[in-house]
Amino acid sequence: MDLHELIARTGGWIYAVAFAWAFFEGETFVLFGGAAAAQGILDPWLLGLAVAIGSFCGDQCWFLLGRRYGVPLLARFPRWRSRVAAPLAWLVRYDRWFILSYRFIYGVRNISSFALGLSPVSRQRFLRLNLLGSIIWAASFVAVGYGLVGLYGVALGDLPQNLGLAVLGALLVVFGLGRLAHRRSVVRRRRSAEVARAKGADAESF
Repeated sequence: MDLHELIARTGGWIYAVAFAWAFFEGETFVLFGGAAAAQGILDPWLLGLAVAIGSFCGDQCWFLLGRRYGVPLLARFPRWRSRVAAPLAWLVRYDRWFILSYRFIYGVRNISSFALGLSPVSRQRFLRLNLLGSIIWAASFVAVGYGLVGLYGVALGDLPQNLGLAVLGALLVVFGLGRLAHRRSVVRRRRSAEVARAKGADAESF
């Protein structure tokens, strides 16, 4: 079933479908939805709102699952530990930037939310950053799908042939965010080292 047929069958309920799709993953669907919005088939604002809320709710559920049941689940399924270890390592290096950008990395979104539930990140902090990240993610993918039609005249039936461009664009965004986060991390470590040296010098002066 293509998107045209799905929209014809569901009507206004397509936004509920978009919410449900984004709850679990939904990148491809959002790209198709953005292309449909560019052709006047869907409302881009309603689509963006639906997928942003869906992404936010999905990640909140995985985070709370990790916070409440993470340790027992890892004890029961030890193979999950290797998948959880990488997101936790990225969190240590990039902190808030990882929380804002992990949903752009295909295939790690849900496990990252689960891993964050095991981390020291507070519920309030994750909620705020998750909300912001969901909005950025939804706007970005709707815009990419919309732009494929606007820039290249891509029809919905031809969109799969151009998803490589969309994926490349998303990867470039992730790479840029990662580089920015790395740079900020280096600056933060330098400042911490300078403060520590200054405190040491003050202590020696006494």
